[in-house]
Amino acid sequence: MKMKRVMAISKKEFIHVIRDTKSLVASLLIPITLLVLFGWALNLDVDKIETVICDFDRSPKSRELVSRIEHSRFFRVIAHPSDMAEAEEHIMFGRAAIMMTIPSGFGRDLERDGSPKIGVAIDGSDSNRAGIGLGYMNNMIMMFSNEVLKDKMISLGVKKIDPPVEMRQVVWFNPELESKNYIVPGLIAVIMTVIAAMITAMTIAREWERGTMEQLISTPVRGQELIVGKLIPYIAIGYLDVFISVVMSIWVFKVPFNGSYALLFFISSIFLIGAMSLGMLISIVGKSQLVANQMSMLIAFLPAFLLSGFTFAIENMPMPLQFISKLFPATYFVAMVKVVFLKGVGLRVLWYDTVLLVVYCALLFVLAKTKFKKSLE
Repeated sequence: MKMKRVMAISKKEFIHVIRDTKSLVASLLIPITLLVLFGWALNLDVDKIETVICDFDRSPKSRELVSRIEHSRFFRVIAHPSDMAEAEEHIMFGRAAIMMTIPSGFGRDLERDGSPKIGVAIDGSDSNRAGIGLGYMNNMIMMFSNEVLKDKMISLGVKKIDPPVEMRQVVWFNPELESKNYIVPGLIAVIMTVIAAMITAMTIAREWERGTMEQLISTPVRGQELIVGKLIPYIAIGYLDVFISVVMSIWVFKVPFNGSYALLFFISSIFLIGAMSLGMLISIVGKSQLVANQMSMLIAFLPAFLLSGFTFAIENMPMPLQFISKLFPATYFVAMVKVVFLKGVGLRVLWYDTVLLVVYCALLFVLAKTKFKKSLE
């Protein structure tokens, strides 16, 4: 492979990229657009759950419990219906997700050492939100119940009894448990897959459609020189997209970065070369920009978005899909970007995934080189 011929092809492709203003602008705007859309729209934090409370007791204790719920960040009390029919309408019409009912005599039963029952109804049409909301409500009521019990023990002169086992929790790497802190780094990997595969999927196919492939075939340029020369400009664009994505993640979305920038760009380089080799392979096989674009969506974007662990936890998938997900490099790259961002780990931890990415990159490049034939067939 002669570098002179590689650089000549690369220069030709750079000129085309610069002249094709629309594609260049799109390749730079897509990361920004996807980060803004998914970074702000895809929020898995469950708080401010719409709640209606029917307080049929209106005693000091019931008002105290209602006040705690109203001032909690997890709930947003939208109404205090005077009867059950009105409360149920809020659930039926989707205005509220939780309906809490405090029965008459609640405060009196507490004073008499009774065990009053509080009714909580959950809209289960959104199972994830319902389950989390039920957990929040259960914790709120348990905390209130424990404090009532503590006050009773103090009034009776009973010595405070500490629980036999006490949990002291510490959250590492994402103390606020904000979903954006692990969604946005994973989104970088998905964006790189989309950009890398889609922009390179058009290169060879474009040459065939415009009739310029015949001229390239007639030159001494070898297949591997053509592929490498065409990859160089798009790898440069890919680096720029990585830079934009990382800067936006840190400065716009305030995602903590605890790792090494050098390591992040190193693993991104490997992944970009592999993903662009995949795009090149798609372009060689498709020989049509329309077909190549559709193939890149099916082979690159959808697996990266659905099977990489970015949107859905791989552990929750059926076993066949878990196995299939391991065949896509985006699965490893998503996990690597997340831990570099949040945990700050190095190659000592990521060496295995890095080796897999290198193997994937080499395999796809060899496949693209093998599949490309300097012939008009």
